[in-house]
Amino acid sequence: MTALVVVLLLLAGLSEAAGRILPLLARRPGMPRTLVIGLLLGAGLVEAAVFALWPLTAWTLAEVAGSAPAAGDGLEWTPGLAAPLLLSAVLAFPLLGPLLHLLLFVGVGASLAGPLATATDLGWWGAAGCVAAAGAGLGIAVEAVRRLVVRLSTPRTPEPVS
Repeated sequence: MTALVVVLLLLAGLSEAAGRILPLLARRPGMPRTLVIGLLLGAGLVEAAVFALWPLTAWTLAEVAGSAPAAGDGLEWTPGLAAPLLLSAVLAFPLLGPLLHLLLFVGVGASLAGPLATATDLGWWGAAGCVAAAGAGLGIAVEAVRRLVVRLSTPRTPEPVS
């Protein structure tokens, strides 16, 4: 993975995290800046890691689903593939439209399916299924962790003593 791809993935992760954290800040205006910056950086690194794992997970699913072993060394992000991902992450802000965000992710996934199809014997539709399953699986896993963190970090109100 080149340095440009790493920077694009980090920026996409930060943008995706900002799209999720800004509504939280609007509901809680008194949050300390250090906490906000820490949340933003931590969430941005997690999102960037998930983006980086998407092709690897799709490649693994293709190896499991395919009858013949894959012909290449693996599927990796290129600058041409990561740039639309950054665009979709920038558009992830809730007010700019989740449908457009979803459509861009489908476009990025479709562009990942092409190189995966050429490297395996699955064909384009099989590769697209692997890319979609990998993206959905990673998305569900991250959402589960996100909800767990929110649940664990929410202060509990003490029960009234009667």
